[in-house]
Amino acid sequence: MNRLRVTPGPVLALTAVWLATRALMSWLLTHDSSPLLGGGSVPREVWRLYFHWYGVLSHGAFPAHDSTWQYPPGAGAVLLAPGLLPWLTYFQAFVVLTLAADALIAAALVHAGTRPGRSLFGATLWTCGLPLLLHLPLARYDVQVTALAVISLLTLGRSPRAGGVFAALGALVKVWPGLVLLGTPRGPMTRRAWGWAVAAGGACLALLTLSFNNPLAFLREQGGRGVQIESFGGTALNLARHAGWSGRARYQYGAIEMVGPHVPAVATASLVLTAAAFGLLVLWRVRARHWSPATPYDAALATVLLFTVTSRVISPQYMIWLIGLAAVCLTSRHTSQRPVAVLILAASALSSVVFPMFYRDVVAGSWTGCLLILARNGLLAAAAVVSFVRLWRSARPPSGKPAPVTQPRPDSDRLPHRALSVS
Repeated sequence: MNRLRVTPGPVLALTAVWLATRALMSWLLTHDSSPLLGGGSVPREVWRLYFHWYGVLSHGAFPAHDSTWQYPPGAGAVLLAPGLLPWLTYFQAFVVLTLAADALIAAALVHAGTRPGRSLFGATLWTCGLPLLLHLPLARYDVQVTALAVISLLTLGRSPRAGGVFAALGALVKVWPGLVLLGTPRGPMTRRAWGWAVAAGGACLALLTLSFNNPLAFLREQGGRGVQIESFGGTALNLARHAGWSGRARYQYGAIEMVGPHVPAVATASLVLTAAAFGLLVLWRVRARHWSPATPYDAALATVLLFTVTSRVISPQYMIWLIGLAAVCLTSRHTSQRPVAVLILAASALSSVVFPMFYRDVVAGSWTGCLLILARNGLLAAAAVVSFVRLWRSARPPSGKPAPVTQPRPDSDRLPHRALSVS
């Protein structure tokens, strides 16, 4: 059997870059008193909010009647995990486990990238792209969630069952990883992946329900959320302040949200747009006739991008998800999402300028803050449009000729090139 020979040089270089950049991110996390780095606001969520939830969860209950608790019950397991390292403080243990999840993603991408017909661009994107968010990724549990989504996609081709299980675990922690299965080829792979996702998700939810009180308390608080200042609707309202709109920004539900006239209408519009995005994705799936090895990856990125840009909430840590999914796409040489990955990197870099560097300007609604967030959201909007358009075009038969539906295994890049070409 012919195997692709991979020299150790690129892998060693990626390892060195990962160690250097993560050391820098860790240093920033412990030396962030400067206003440009957030004045201590970035790690505060861990040692204050997460640690508070840890205390509640340790007593066998989810934080009911807590407006900041808006996460599915699987999040409890992630927030309890630092207790496995009792010789460290909660903050130290949380950062160590986050770095471990980060390393797991990098290793999985390297492993995928060194297989025949694959590319190390994905591992490079994750290794070099995540530091664009400065120290924020180490103080949120979104890296752990992204790890579950990345592993789900990378295992899907070899084991749809495992892919489904990991997607279900991710969905129990933060909902969105359940979306990564939308691009599975129709037929047995979809039935196995989706079936195991439902079974594993149901079993884990039942276990959490039996183990903790108030497992669904998050639904009440999630339903009460308004329009976060960094969302598209929040950006429009922030700009409207310069035209005389009487609303303002206020901290509620664990985020800075816009309050005032017409906010409910903007929130409703966001929900309508999310529904429309879902309709577009269903239409793509129904009309798709050609699956390349990268289609499940590309569809996952396009799906999460569309749901992100239409959301009432676009927190800065959402960029972690997009970097991770873009990295998975770039492990395949057949991906249609390379331009999208560039836009995501640009949006990530600008997102760090927005938060934490100039977040006070954003909250105050100054022209500087408004233009920065408008530019960041403009890049995200462009990424979402380009991503979906390229996904749609890639689903057409090669050369525009009628062809039966092709359903290759997502990791089988050794199939004949003609059967895998993407128009």
